[in-house]
Amino acid sequence: EFARTIHAAGTDLLNLITDILDLSKIESGTVSVDAEEVYFSSLIGTVERTFRHEAENRGLSFEVSTDPALGRSMVTDPKRLQQVLKNLLSNAFKFTSEGCVKLNVFVAASGWTPDHLVLDSVPTVVALEVSDTGVGIPAEKQKIIFEAFQQADAGTSRKYGGTGLGLAISRELASLLGGEIHLRSVPDLGSTFTLYLPLRYVGPAAPSKPAHTAGPDPQAFRTNSSAEPRQPDRVVERIPDDRDELAPDDTTLLIVEDDSHYARILLDLAHDNGFKVLVAHTGADALELARRFEPSAVSLDVFLPDMLGWTVLSELKQDPLTRHIPVQMVTLDEDRQHGLARGAFAFVTKPTSAGGLDAALSRMKEFIAPRTKRLLVVEDNPAEQLSISELLGDEDICIRAVGTGEEALSALRDESYDCVVLDLRLPDISGFDVLEAIRDDAELRDTPVVVFTGRELSLEEDTRLKGLARSVVVKGVESPERLLDETSLFLHRVVADLKPEKQRLLERLHGSDEFLVGKSVLVVDDDVRNIFALSSVLERRGMNVLTAQTGREAIDKLEATPNVELALMDIMMPEMDGYKTMQAIRQRPALRRLPIIALTAKAMKGDREKCLEAGASDYLAKPVNTEQLLSALRMWLHR
Repeated sequence: EFARTIHAAGTDLLNLITDILDLSKIESGTVSVDAEEVYFSSLIGTVERTFRHEAENRGLSFEVSTDPALGRSMVTDPKRLQQVLKNLLSNAFKFTSEGCVKLNVFVAASGWTPDHLVLDSVPTVVALEVSDTGVGIPAEKQKIIFEAFQQADAGTSRKYGGTGLGLAISRELASLLGGEIHLRSVPDLGSTFTLYLPLRYVGPAAPSKPAHTAGPDPQAFRTNSSAEPRQPDRVVERIPDDRDELAPDDTTLLIVEDDSHYARILLDLAHDNGFKVLVAHTGADALELARRFEPSAVSLDVFLPDMLGWTVLSELKQDPLTRHIPVQMVTLDEDRQHGLARGAFAFVTKPTSAGGLDAALSRMKEFIAPRTKRLLVVEDNPAEQLSISELLGDEDICIRAVGTGEEALSALRDESYDCVVLDLRLPDISGFDVLEAIRDDAELRDTPVVVFTGRELSLEEDTRLKGLARSVVVKGVESPERLLDETSLFLHRVVADLKPEKQRLLERLHGSDEFLVGKSVLVVDDDVRNIFALSSVLERRGMNVLTAQTGREAIDKLEATPNVELALMDIMMPEMDGYKTMQAIRQRPALRRLPIIALTAKAMKGDREKCLEAGASDYLAKPVNTEQLLSALRMWLHR
């Protein structure tokens, strides 16, 4: 089964690469046309042999007709013509479940774009019309389906297969042959694609475009941290660093940056600030250097050639050897809360000035200077204050406990704290009032807050907390282990320096599968290969896996199986996508606190926020890193 899955995925990838190469060659003007005489009888015979079997397998009728006025042949490139017809007919059969598919070849007197450069100037135009009685295409989607990677529905590629490149390639080939493709379609009734070509090839319909204008601007994909990492378009210059000259007491900065110019500026400024420097140009190099040298701090760019900086941050914070190292993210300001909540201590927004970088390095040096970290505990119950202090206390932190919300705000304004532990129920104002006051104070906004109630949060509390998490660095936890874990992350505590019993607590939380064994999880994905891969990982850890391939099926399973403790939700599904499914789940009172982890390969601006607004508890980008997935499961199943 694993071999079959690998083979099927490999075949899909090969088809995608082939289509991308085809499209890029056409758009770059490097595809030549080999025009020769094409006999209509031969063309029709080839098409019938290719698709007659497909029609029989699907229970569809396949009709082919030709215009007697056509004559015997036309002059064009037979290979390119057949490629376009194959694409159009493949789509017709793919999207038709009953009825018929027709190919009609005739002499056309009109139908193409007025003032067409070639078709208006030739004596005879041939129309090759492919019609079906399939699903049809909505009017608002009829233009975009000819664009690369576009399909009429979010789940089309899953339900019907395909890369979303077939019609883009067909459009470009039609133009290359001197013609064009037109579409008429009515949803639920069917579609008609008509390829208009000159009877005798005279040249392309438009001048070929230079390679650099083809396709979208690569910078357009750099608008958000959720975007997939861009591929390197140049050889990254290796910058000499201090790795061979490091002494045990050196203050070391690891710069993770694939822009050599920016890395060199940062390296020079770091030297001026008294740092020894390590430079990594990829995420893999960064992780290897961090584990080998355990630097004092890390400057981490989000956009790297091999992986996103968020993945590097996650790996660093999951490893007991490196989780205490302060990480400064280089990214967009809108990603601040996402990064700070995952353990980053500061941000630099690109582009920035030398002065801005110098200030960031000074802040970093001040942060890593040896000092006792300060923790504020806001809890009105003296017994709880004592138990929290015993759980978290050690020589490396100074704990102050206060019993009211007003005392907490006064303490935060008077002195600087590295982290706050907050109970929501206080005698004067609520913990939410405290969080809102922190949110509204620019000086306090980045102070990490761990909400610890020692009990399960109510639905209303959970919803309010999620809303505040968009503007305040806040985590809600319900167990002592998670409280120790989150405060250790925000205080940048060295795990190896904690007392043995506290180390064991964290080891159980991060490395043990005991919190997973016997738990029921619902995997929602319309691609059976993804379900198989995820189920294999989870079942090996003793979890009970339920599966659903549609949003509607997922809701039915959850209502019928009340003991499901977590759901993994794919976003791109046909009919009812993951967003709608999560919204429907959250409308059911019994399911409003169900942890839902959204899994998506989408890489668009604001995608993470859209998932969280729809009701996701957490978000992981595909391809899913197994360790990250297991870490998220342990966290949500042991709040």
